[in-house]
Amino acid sequence: MQSPKEEDDDAVGIVMPILMDCDREEDFSEGMEKVGDSLLILPLRNLVLFPGVAVPVVAGRTKSMQLIQMAVEKKCMLGVICQKDTTVNEPGFDDLYHIGVVSEVVRVLELPDGSTTAIIQGRKRFRLHELTDTEPFLKGRISVLENKCPRKNDREFDALVSAIKDLTVKILTASGEPPRDLILSIRNNRNALYLINFSCCNLLTQPAEKQELLAIDDLKDRAYHLMFILNREYQLMELKASIQMKTHEDINKQQKEYFLQQQIKNIQEELGGNINEIEIREWREKAKQKKWSATTAEVFEKEVSKLERIHPQSPDYAVQSQYVQTFVSLPWNEYSRDNFNLKRAQRILDRDHYGMEKVKDRIVEHLAVLKLKQDLRSPIICLYGPPGVGKTSLGKSVAEALNRKYVRISLGGLHDEAEIRGHRRTYIGAMAGRIIQNLQKAGTSNPVFILDEIDKVGHDFRGDPASALLEVLDPEQNATFHDNYLDMDFDLSKVMFIATANSLAPISQPLLDRMELIEVTGYILEEKTEIAMKHLIPKQMELHGIPKPRVRLQRATVHRIVEAYTRESGVRELEKKIAKVMRRLARRLASDEPFPEILRPEHLQEYLGMEEYRRDKYQGNHYAGVVTGLAWTAVGGDILFVESSLSKGKGAKLTITGNLGEVMKESAVLALEYVHAHAEQFRIAEDMFESRNVHIHVPEGAIPKDGPSAGITMVTSLVSSYTQRKVRPHLAMTGEITLRGKVLPVGGIKEKILAAKRAGIRDVILSQANRRDISEIKAAYLEGLTFHYVENIAEVIQLALTQDQAEM
Repeated sequence: MQSPKEEDDDAVGIVMPILMDCDREEDFSEGMEKVGDSLLILPLRNLVLFPGVAVPVVAGRTKSMQLIQMAVEKKCMLGVICQKDTTVNEPGFDDLYHIGVVSEVVRVLELPDGSTTAIIQGRKRFRLHELTDTEPFLKGRISVLENKCPRKNDREFDALVSAIKDLTVKILTASGEPPRDLILSIRNNRNALYLINFSCCNLLTQPAEKQELLAIDDLKDRAYHLMFILNREYQLMELKASIQMKTHEDINKQQKEYFLQQQIKNIQEELGGNINEIEIREWREKAKQKKWSATTAEVFEKEVSKLERIHPQSPDYAVQSQYVQTFVSLPWNEYSRDNFNLKRAQRILDRDHYGMEKVKDRIVEHLAVLKLKQDLRSPIICLYGPPGVGKTSLGKSVAEALNRKYVRISLGGLHDEAEIRGHRRTYIGAMAGRIIQNLQKAGTSNPVFILDEIDKVGHDFRGDPASALLEVLDPEQNATFHDNYLDMDFDLSKVMFIATANSLAPISQPLLDRMELIEVTGYILEEKTEIAMKHLIPKQMELHGIPKPRVRLQRATVHRIVEAYTRESGVRELEKKIAKVMRRLARRLASDEPFPEILRPEHLQEYLGMEEYRRDKYQGNHYAGVVTGLAWTAVGGDILFVESSLSKGKGAKLTITGNLGEVMKESAVLALEYVHAHAEQFRIAEDMFESRNVHIHVPEGAIPKDGPSAGITMVTSLVSSYTQRKVRPHLAMTGEITLRGKVLPVGGIKEKILAAKRAGIRDVILSQANRRDISEIKAAYLEGLTFHYVENIAEVIQLALTQDQAEM
């Protein structure tokens, strides 16, 4: 609802209708006898007129003014109808709503400014069927619509009208102080049709909603619809009033806080200074001790001066204060002194980590060059390998060896670029990136910085953190690393970054190019045993409160735990099993129950339960077609058996089983084709390929297997099956084959060799190109093994098969 005003029919707005006194039975049909099936049409831009209601209209269009003048002179009726689109100056049939009101011009007023205001009162509703003329005025064919009124003494309708009166008065009262006469007129008016139409016309809603009310024939339905809209409008007004009240209370609270802050400020000044001034003074004193450049000092002074000009109660003060604090807390050109004692560094690395010779050598080499040159940029090292092998913990040892601070951030699941480069200060809650934050914690510009799980960095609509890391990990760029929050270049070239990853596949190629890749392979049985004896067992005994002299684990016991209760590349599961043993021992020790002082392998079933895993052992060479191969797995090396058998059948069908991957299946097909092509060389009758079906199987079918390294094993198995020649005892092999019969090198040699040794293998056939891999393995691990290096399959068959016939 709103107060009365006149409305130009060219403008957009809502008018306040004029409230008139009407008889109870009046239906506003006076003068309707003059109306036929054709009527002059007066389009109004933003006004929906209702029967019985009188409204003032300011005619702005020339046509409208002329039409009103003519209607007054000829005392004829007009058809008032609302436009759909207020921007159309010359509306057509489709631009108008089709329900309007037959109206009479009650009075015309000529205003001093030259405009014409007409008081128009609605009579009856009509439906516009078509426009029959557009010049000089709109004229259309119409039909008059009658209202469907409720029966007399309808108590429900009477109650509805009474509720509309009350709600209309409430809305008028809530929107301002309405004239007393207006309120009395509404309450005393007994014409239900007029009262309903007056309230409809007076609604503060869009013309489309008013037009819906006008189109309702049943007066009772129109009243219900009106009641719904009035309730909605009144609830909205109450909500606005509630919001204004809360806002007023908040303003009062802010004013109170402002006065209190002013009083605190005055008290502080009396006591000798403002807290903010003291803080700024402390930052300036701290800045004098910084070793930053003249440019950095200039930026700092500029930012502090800006802070001094901001009022402490301003929201910008906290933002600027946080920035200055971050700026002055960073270690600008502050470095810890490296310890160049190479023997000490080697001793620390050997003490904390068993194996990892390549990594240790690389750290000591860096320290040696740094000792000679003094200004070497720190390398970017990426350690990749299976979980639990000590990649992350290596950082602490490196930091201790170099006498540097240790910093670590986990990149697993990171998907926001701002986590690396920071947010711009314009954002709410902005802060520096993790690189700058951790340098701030470290207090030096040359810490050992561990970027953990770099292969698990994600990306989404917020950016790609891996791309942001390019600048961090590029030795040519990180001397001028730019953090968005700091908005200053910071030198990261002296930071020693060590990234860790489980796999290189998810890492982008540009990021890989910037790092020195060092593979950290899984531990072998002997290495795990040493780690357990030197590190894990003493650590777990201390954690569980078990005195060292009371319990001792035999080396054979640790061997059994590794082989029978764990299957992993690292030592995390091994540490859990040792912890489980210690918990059982601690319980017995605390309960004064007897326990073995020397824990032997036969005690493990009592402490760890039944054995969980078993290693395959060499099973002899009694049957043709069964050959021992060597496989690499994520938890170390293992042996596998390739079995082949022949059966009578037509078509030479090849069956491959054992849960093999595509590459391994291709190796089987390739092996059969090669044997078929060289059947004469292997002394195999040609008709056997036509009358025998071939079945190749790799046991333990529940375990997926893939890779090309079983190629020579499959060829040997097929030749053995076709010729029934025995396989050389205690022999294993690994290598890829080609269609020309070449034997290609494969990976995972170290793990495969150790698996062969554990299984009781004595002879191993490898590709000639794998000789270099054997040279990198410690001699102690190769004792008892004889290596045969081959270049083609003919050499493999000659070495692997004997002339003896196998059992049928």
